[in-house]
Parts: sequence; structure tokens; C-alpha cells
Amino acid sequence: MAYATTTPFTGETIKVFADATDQEIDLALEQTDRAFRSWRHSAFARRAEVMHNAAAILRRDIDRYARLLTLEMGKLFAEAKAETELSAAIFEYYALNAEALLVPDILPVASRDEGRARIVYEPEGVILAIEPWNFPFYQVARIIAPQLSAGNTVLLKHASNVPQCALAMESLMVEAGLPEGGFRNIFPTRGQLARIIADPRVRGVALTGSEGAGATVASQAGQALKKTTMELGGADAFVVLNDADLEKTVKWAVFGRHWNAGQVCVSSKRMIIEDGVYDDFLDLYRKGVRELRMGDPMAAETSLAPLSSAGAAADLKKQLGEAIGHGAQAETIALDMPEQGSFAQPTILTGIDGQNPARHMEFFGPVSMLFRAADLEDAVRIANDTPYGLGGSVFTRDTEKGVEVARRIDTGMVYVNHPTMVKADLPFGGVKRSGFGRELIGLGIKEFVNAKLIDVVDIDAPF
Repeated sequence: MAYATTTPFTGETIKVFADATDQEIDLALEQTDRAFRSWRHSAFARRAEVMHNAAAILRRDIDRYARLLTLEMGKLFAEAKAETELSAAIFEYYALNAEALLVPDILPVASRDEGRARIVYEPEGVILAIEPWNFPFYQVARIIAPQLSAGNTVLLKHASNVPQCALAMESLMVEAGLPEGGFRNIFPTRGQLARIIADPRVRGVALTGSEGAGATVASQAGQALKKTTMELGGADAFVVLNDADLEKTVKWAVFGRHWNAGQVCVSSKRMIIEDGVYDDFLDLYRKGVRELRMGDPMAAETSLAPLSSAGAAADLKKQLGEAIGHGAQAETIALDMPEQGSFAQPTILTGIDGQNPARHMEFFGPVSMLFRAADLEDAVRIANDTPYGLGGSVFTRDTEKGVEVARRIDTGMVYVNHPTMVKADLPFGGVKRSGFGRELIGLGIKEFVNAKLIDVVDIDAPF
């Protein structure tokens, strides 16, 4: 799998990690399974202590953790610090709320003679987490915080280009006081990963990644009758109605498309603008994109980071070529670009008709697709013309109308007057080819628990 740290700003490979041996995989499985047998019986107060500790350590050493994100993934240092704080907030959320979220549900019954029924929530076992590179700490935190708080243990297979971030998360949980084996990182090959999924000690798989990876893992887990959650791709619609506050809307559009260098599953990839404000929006959007600054992601003045790798930049260029080849008009916003690093110039695509495959692509980089909508009905039609269904946005001064439009967009999340965001106390997940299942809050903590019915019935009650 070539697990290695190659910094996107210089292209230098700093450290390489060997693939795990079969013996190391077996040891990790044995440790996480053994840890589960004791951790499942731990008090909520003990679990909360570990979550509180993890949050405190991240905040205490925020610069050290953030530098690691910038080193391996290339994101802006300010964004790396924000991701570290978000991860801390997720740990803190479950420290404060996990016990209440898993309180047994008392079920109504027709009469007391028929029973006193309740549903209790019990941990399942070892959960395999397969996570991507674009948010190396946040993606891990949003699975391990709820699952450890529920009493499960977790085995992590992280992206091959962020191995030090993966190891840092493992060290974090050890320092926070999690018992040995409660959370283990491994560097498996693809063949080993299939064996891990099939292992009976693994009770579920949580994946965040590409459609291809999701299809492969879901198939392997399905053959082993394992539950999965899938957080996959997105092509979020950014719908602008004629009555939107245009200047503020454009600022959010520039941010929503270019944060994390555009490498976000919920970034604002498809901008759908009503005809009455389309031309003004486009003029303001061009101006906003021109104000971005490429450079060293550690520098405060840099506002557009490099892509995660040279390969990612090459893939984006290939996608652009396909879009243009099918008739799209491409306007490159030529920024001063450093001689080194895997940067990509911001590009605005227009004229994407119904035959252009680009309209169903996910551009993972600073490429914006703009669509002119004849009216509100047309805007909703374009928004739903996608195989994806992750997030989306509606911008309008009439928030009641915004909510009505949001309900018509076929996605898992829609925000009114804000790009799709990620927060510790809001759920995350999509529909269609964006996957299934939810992460965070009470929905996330119950994805891998046994909702067990216990019914105490009077022995003389009729059958």
C-alpha cells in the first residue's frame, strides 16, 4: 500500500512505513477483541474520562497536531488547527452526552399484564474504521468518539498518505487513558483488509472514502454479513435564488468551494443560480476567486493550499480535459503559483449540458461548476440531477422559502444561507451514491450497537 509521508508543498518523501505483517494483523485483532471484553463493561463515567482527556490533549498540543496535518495532507495551518479543535469538540460532545444518548427506551404496552418492555443499547464488538486523507483527525474522531463511548473497540485502517496522523491518533488515545487495544492503528495490504473484514471478531465496518472503495468494502462486508456505514462522494448543490444577499452569498461560495483546496466531500461543487442574478454572481465570484493566494500552507497569507499529491493534481486535470472535450467552457483564474507543490489553478466551468459527463463528476479540487437556472423549479431540478446526495445549500432572504426548497433537495443535509458545514453536535451523512448511515450525535453512536428488546412479562399473562 506504500504508506508514506510525502509533503504536498515540496513533494519530498519524508518517511516510509512498512506494510503490516500477517502476525501484526493477528495481534491487533486479538488485542482489540480482548480489550472489548473488558471495555464493554466500563462505566460511562470511565469512558467520559477518556473522551475528556483526549479533547484536553488535542487542545493543549493543538499546534503540534495541526503541523502534522499540514505536513502530510498539505492543508492550510489555520484550517489544520480548526480541524484539531473540531476533533476535540467531538470527543467533548460524547464525554458529556453519551450516557444520555444510550438510556434505555421504555416501550408503551397495551396493559401492565402484557409486560414491561424496554430497548437497551449494548456494544457489538470490534469496529473496523477505514478513513480518508482529507480530514485525517476529524474523520477518525467522528467514528472512534461515539463507538468507544458506546463500549465498542476500534481498529483503524487510515489512508496511505497520512500514516503519521494515524499513529498520532493511536498515541492520543493511549495518553488519554484508553486501555491497551481499545483503539489500534494498522497498515494492512488490500488482501489483509479483506481478511480483517471477514474475521468474526470484527462486527462492523465504517468507511469514509470513494464510491469505488465503498462498493468493494460493502461487498466484502456483505458476504460476511457485517453491518456497514458508508460516507462516500458528494457534489453539493449551492442554490442561489433571485432574492439572495448576493455579496454575502458569493463570499460563502468562494469559501465553500475552496476550503481545504476544494478537497471536501461537502464542498460547494455545483453552483446553481437563478437567471435574474446569474451574471452578477459570476462577476463577483470571479473577483472573489482572484483574491485567493497560493503558497506555503504554513504561511498566514496563504488562502489556497496545494492538493494532497501530484497524483491528485493530475487526476483533476484529466477530469477537466474530459469536461472540456464534451463542450464545457473553462475559465482559468490564473493565480501566482509556486514553482513547487501539487497546486491546481482555480477553474470555472460553464455551459455544461445534459450530455456532458462532468455534470455527474465529483471534482476534488478548485474547480467550480456554474449552472444558470431559469427559475426556482429549474434550480431544484438541476440540484437533484446527480447520483450524489450528501449536502447542499440554499441562499435566499426568505428563510421560510429556503426551508421549503431545502426539503425538495434529495440529500442527507441542506443548509439555508450557509455552505454545508461540519460540527460536533450535528449529524453527518447522505443518500443515493453518497452512501448510507449517519455519523455523530445520537444517530452515530447507535450505528453499531445491539438494540436489544427486554420484556418482563407476568408469568400468568396470556400468550
